[in-house]
Amino acid sequence: MDETSRLKLPLVQAAQAQKHVTVNEALLRLDALGQLILASRSLSVPPATAAEGAVYAVAAGAVDAWQGQEGLLAMFLGGGWVFLPPETGWRGWIADEGLFATFGGRDWQAGVLALSGNGASTAFEIAEFDHVLNAGAVSVTAFTIPKYALVQAVSGRIVETITGTVQSWGLGVAGAADRYADGIGLARDSWIIGASGSPLIYYADTPLRLTAAGGDFAGGVIRLAVHMQTVRPPDL
Repeated sequence: MDETSRLKLPLVQAAQAQKHVTVNEALLRLDALGQLILASRSLSVPPATAAEGAVYAVAAGAVDAWQGQEGLLAMFLGGGWVFLPPETGWRGWIADEGLFATFGGRDWQAGVLALSGNGASTAFEIAEFDHVLNAGAVSVTAFTIPKYALVQAVSGRIVETITGTVQSWGLGVAGAADRYADGIGLARDSWIIGASGSPLIYYADTPLRLTAAGGDFAGGVIRLAVHMQTVRPPDL
C-alpha cells in the first residue's frame, strides 16, 4: 500500500530514500484539503496563475492541464496540478460565490442541509444581488425566484439613495406588490426584513417588483437578498 485510501496521501515505504519528500507531499495535501476552500467550482480552464495550495472543483469541458479531470478536485501543489476525486458528503467553502457547498456524488450543491444516498437534497440558500432602479413607477428585478423555492424572507438595504418624485416604496411580486415591504424610505442605508407570513412556495420563476408610492423612481441601487429553501430530486 503506497497511499491512504481516502485522501490519497503518499505513504513512506520501507527503506525509502528521500523520505522527507513523501512526508512533505502528504502535508501539502492535508493543508489543501483540511478546512476545504474551493477557489471556484465553475472553471473548465486552469487559471493562468494559481496560488500554492489553491483548490478548484474542475467543471465540465475541462481543457489544457485539466483535460479529462472533470468532477475532480485540482490542487496546485509544488508548482503543478494534483487531482483527487471528492467523496459524497465532503463540504467546502466556494470562495468566488461566498457560500458553502456539499458534494452530492455528482456535483457540488450549495447550502445543503440534508442529503440522500443518491444526491437528493434539501438546501437553504441566500441569493444576493444589487438592483439598479429604472425610471418609472415599477422596477422589476432581473433576478427571479426559482421555481419550487420556498421563500422564508426577503431582506434588503439601500446602497445608493433612491431619487425621483417617489415618496416611499414597496417590495413584492406581481399580484402582491407589498408582500415583503411597504412604506420604505429612500435614504442610503435604509433596510428591510420582509418575512413570509406562512410557508410560501413559488411554482414559476418569479421576479421581484419594487413599486413607487406618491411618484416615480428616477434612480438608486438596492441590495436585495432572497432567503429560501430549495429541493433537488435524486440522481439516476
